[in-house]
Amino acid sequence: AGAAAGRDDAADARDGQAVLMLRVAIAVALAAASLWLWRRWTARVARRALLRFRARIDRFKLTGKRYIVQSLLADERIADAVRAHADEHGVERAQVWRRVERYLDEIVPSFNLFMYYQFGYAVSKAALGLFYKTSLRIRDPKAFEALPRESIVIYVMNHRSNADYVLASYGLAGQVAISYAVGEWARVFPLEYLFKAFGSYFIRRRYREPLYHSVLERYVQLITRNGVTQGLFPEGGLSRDGRLRPAKIGMLDYMLGTAREPGFAERMYIVPVGLNYDRVLEDRSLLRELRVAEGARAPSRWAQFRETLGFAVGSFGRLGSGRWKRYGRAAVIVGEPIPVAPWLDALAAEGRPLFTRERHERLAEVQRFCDALMQRIGAVIPVTAVPLVCAALQTFDREIVEERALLARIEELRDTLLAQGAEVVEPQREAAETFERAYRMLRMRRVLHREGESFVILPRGRELISYYANGIAHLCGAYEQRVRAQDALPVDTLVGM
Repeated sequence: AGAAAGRDDAADARDGQAVLMLRVAIAVALAAASLWLWRRWTARVARRALLRFRARIDRFKLTGKRYIVQSLLADERIADAVRAHADEHGVERAQVWRRVERYLDEIVPSFNLFMYYQFGYAVSKAALGLFYKTSLRIRDPKAFEALPRESIVIYVMNHRSNADYVLASYGLAGQVAISYAVGEWARVFPLEYLFKAFGSYFIRRRYREPLYHSVLERYVQLITRNGVTQGLFPEGGLSRDGRLRPAKIGMLDYMLGTAREPGFAERMYIVPVGLNYDRVLEDRSLLRELRVAEGARAPSRWAQFRETLGFAVGSFGRLGSGRWKRYGRAAVIVGEPIPVAPWLDALAAEGRPLFTRERHERLAEVQRFCDALMQRIGAVIPVTAVPLVCAALQTFDREIVEERALLARIEELRDTLLAQGAEVVEPQREAAETFERAYRMLRMRRVLHREGESFVILPRGRELISYYANGIAHLCGAYEQRVRAQDALPVDTLVGM
């Protein structure tokens, strides 16, 4: 009887294990089916979105991350850098290769069409629509239509706000999906995963290790060679005084290095893009960084937290009570594509092609080229209401300005800007309407106050007025010197982020 009972228990145990294995198998099958259905649904939705936007997607952007990493691990230039690093530091090459793999995992993104055109576009639209009225203008659409289909396009932009990534991507979503080089500030959860899903890659600024830069250079040249459309901020960081900052050439030099190979120079085009806002979300923080650089005491983390919390609570309070007002205009102007080949041909005609020159001479030529690009970018920076009014205020050497004189100066300055070929947003507006739109923002921010028939610049207002006026002062023609003369800010000499 005991033996029979033991056999029954063993049989029950086997039956129980079989049931458990069956349940596990069913769960695995359901999970696999769900994943397959999810991928199929997201792929279908992404294709529909792509057809709706009719945007150009670089085929290489859809290449799997593993394939890209393996291609770079087989790159001879990276292998040379590994040998040099191992010899210099006296470490095993296997250890250096593991370091390279970590760099590649950090740099190489995993572009997701669904995330970019469904989730990303929807979030961008909601966020930008909450804060701004957005506008995009392409100066010469026919020039873009005439570009060869296999062209390599690099968008270069001024850097006003961390919202630039979102604004430019949203504005150009109907034309192209852009991959950005993003600084380490965004390597936090969940931004890191979102940026990588959107096709952007991270770079370590101010990190001087030759091995890292060899890996980064070869990745940038790989995607450039394969026609990935990229976005670049040559200033290397946000402008803290409103002016355009000197250009940094590192990333552009990597991209231009692709033109060493036959047939690539003729395919490369660089597009200047101007961005501007009626309110830069970080403006007071940027001005504070400028003051700290001049010797002012840095605020504590607690003070910064309270300031951020106060901004968030106030914003949600206005939103919940129906008193929310948008922060004016956020505008994008896309300039004409600039071919790279004529520049390289001109250097070759001098008898010394770019890539035959010594490194310091080559970088000097790239710097001159990049400086010329910055002038092109400066020429297409849009003039919105707040910068226009701030520039007009800067032309007066007093803190109290009569309304009649201010409106007349706004009109004169607008006409001067148009004569200079500047991109004035809604230039048909009357000066009074332009001022009223700007005054709502300046009054809310305690910059400007009405006193009878005049306006008073409040004590903390001159800094912000200078900041916004500096963004367009270079476009103001005969008024530029008068705008500059009232600048209350030191020149931004901080190293880029």
